[in-house]
This record gives sequence, C-alpha cells and structure tokens, in this order.
Amino acid sequence: MKGAVHRFAQGAGALFAFARSPDLDLARRHLSPCEYHAFRLMSRSEQLHSLNVLRKALKADPAAPRSLRTAALLHDVGKSRCHLSTWQKTFAVIIEAIAPRLSRRLSEDETISFWRAPFVLRRHHAKWSGEILRNCDSGADVIWLVESHQDDPERHRNSQRYELLASLQRADGQC
Repeated sequence: MKGAVHRFAQGAGALFAFARSPDLDLARRHLSPCEYHAFRLMSRSEQLHSLNVLRKALKADPAAPRSLRTAALLHDVGKSRCHLSTWQKTFAVIIEAIAPRLSRRLSEDETISFWRAPFVLRRHHAKWSGEILRNCDSGADVIWLVESHQDDPERHRNSQRYELLASLQRADGQC
C-alpha cells in the first residue's frame, strides 16, 4: 500500500508540475554546460524530480561527490527521448504491477510506438541516459551510476561504486 501511495504522490506531482518552476540555478551549479543542456531537454516534471533527488542526496551527505550530484540530476535524462503524458506513465506502472510478463514483452526492444512508449522508456531510459552522458564526456562514475540506478543494488555489492549507487537509489526512492 505504501508503494501505491508513493506512486500516487509522484503522479500528482507530475500532473501539477506546470505550476512549479525548477531551480535551474541549482542544476547549473552541479553540471557541465553540456550536461545542463541535456537537463534542460527533460520535461519539467522530470527536472523537478531530479532536483528533489539531488536535494535528498545532499541532505544525507552535504559533501556528496560530484559524480553523485550529477547522477542525481541526470539519472532520468534518457526519458527526454520521448516525453510521455502522466496517464501513459501511470498505465505502464499499473500494467507492470498486474501483468509483468506483458510489460516485459512490450519493452523488449527499443522501438517506440504510441502504446509501447511508456514500457520502452521505463526499461531503456537508464541505458539512454548513459549514451547522452557519454556525448557530454561525463565521468565514468556518473555514467555507471545512471546506467545502474534501476538495478538491484545487491548485484553491485562488490563494486567500489556500491555506496554511491545505494545513496542515489535511496534519494531517488524518497522522491
């Protein structure tokens, strides 16, 4: 039930994102010019979400490394490939919960069509985020964090970057 309430709050935040302005100065302070340009291509609701993830990460660790701050702001930048409406995002979450096999089938390849777009985006945006950040010459830690932010953290328990990933996922999970 807690997950449903969290998802509802996320949806309401996205629905009313038009009424809030993202703190672009905060984003600019933590990103290179290319990364900032990529951030600006994100939807307003994704910008607001990413800024909240950054704030949570900084609250947990005011001295968070640059790689974590950048990853907090750009972990979802791959979603800028296809802007979705709130109902499409909600539809994908519901189908994933009640019919996970169908969700996986609809997201198998990266071809975006009207009905498949929300499933493809959920599954592939982390990879696409990494591609965008490679074009910005972002650091290896940043790219790894954004590409791994949806992974089971136990998969990376032996990685030197494990604590950074855990911090990013904690902050993202709170927003």
